[in-house]
Amino acid sequence: ALRLAEAGVSVCVLDSGEPGWGASGRNGGQVIPGLKYDPDELIEKFGVERGERLIETVGGAADEVFSLIRQYSIACDAKRSGWIQPACSSVSMKTLESRAGQWQQRGVAVELLDREAVIQRTGTQNYIGGWVDPRAGSLHPLNYARGLAKSALGRGVTIHSHSRVKQLRRIGAQWQLTTAQGCTVNADRVVLATNGYTDDLWPGLRQTVLAANSFIIATRPLSAQLRKTILPGGEVCSDARRLLLYFKQDAQGRLLLGGRGPFAEPCRASDWGHLERSLVMLFPQLAGVPIEYRWSGRIALNQSVMPQLHEPQPGLSILLGYNGRGIAMSTTLGKHLAARISGASSEFAFPVTPMRTIPFHSLQRLYLAAGINYYRLLDAMH
Repeated sequence: ALRLAEAGVSVCVLDSGEPGWGASGRNGGQVIPGLKYDPDELIEKFGVERGERLIETVGGAADEVFSLIRQYSIACDAKRSGWIQPACSSVSMKTLESRAGQWQQRGVAVELLDREAVIQRTGTQNYIGGWVDPRAGSLHPLNYARGLAKSALGRGVTIHSHSRVKQLRRIGAQWQLTTAQGCTVNADRVVLATNGYTDDLWPGLRQTVLAANSFIIATRPLSAQLRKTILPGGEVCSDARRLLLYFKQDAQGRLLLGGRGPFAEPCRASDWGHLERSLVMLFPQLAGVPIEYRWSGRIALNQSVMPQLHEPQPGLSILLGYNGRGIAMSTTLGKHLAARISGASSEFAFPVTPMRTIPFHSLQRLYLAAGINYYRLLDAMH
């Protein structure tokens, strides 16, 4: 919306909650460039020409975030100290060595870490090595989302909170959107950006993603001495296991730790028990430190493990499926989609694809439960 407004387009945002209500405001605040696929894999999947464009786009995704924060002076505790991805096994370490080498060949000043270096940089002895990507950083996600909203308002965008769209239909050359309150908006172009909170507004769209819950806990602010023992360089960290754990210190010195959780919405503190156990496993020095906050939000997983752009009808664009890399990728792809819609560029980094529903999607609770157990087993084996 902000990028379209910069291009002189009249924009109206209809939000079912408030800006940042979903996982956009509840994530771990890690700004990580790249995708689950490494550069060589993108070349193999898409060919040299499109593959290199994709690598440039995803590699610069964190740059877009921090550039936008500077441009609009968004107060969101932005910090760019890098991302550490540590390995739990020799198998995953080989993958990380290859990943680091591929980005190094493209001019990124990555750094490989041995076991001792990982212990020094992270404060935990649970990993055997890793790598550091200096392009990454962290921010306060809700303040970032609200800062984007404020900046968009300043550019003339209208934002309507608590305005869930219940009907979307084509009338002549325009689209008509009807909210739950019965209000209507007519528009030449519509963008659906619902990710892990996708419903049945557009037929079949909900069946293209699995809405997985990501859980996070935050300790009370740590003492100055404890802060020096965990990520003293200010990096963010997410490990290389399949059921990854991710953690960072926030601006107040709390340690945030996140990971996958049950599909159902949590309703009691014990629902975060697996993270509290992981916290002490990683950082025995935090035993007895109270947990101050617990929360969760839904991310969107898909079969391709990549963001998807769908254009099922003229004037309708659907962008979703960030697979846990939402801050950096949604920010940069929002810019690219705005350029496509406004006519500034006919290109889009990712190919426009038809919607592909996940077979037996109604069993997604079983999918996710089975997947979690399967990946937990694989992680234990390696």
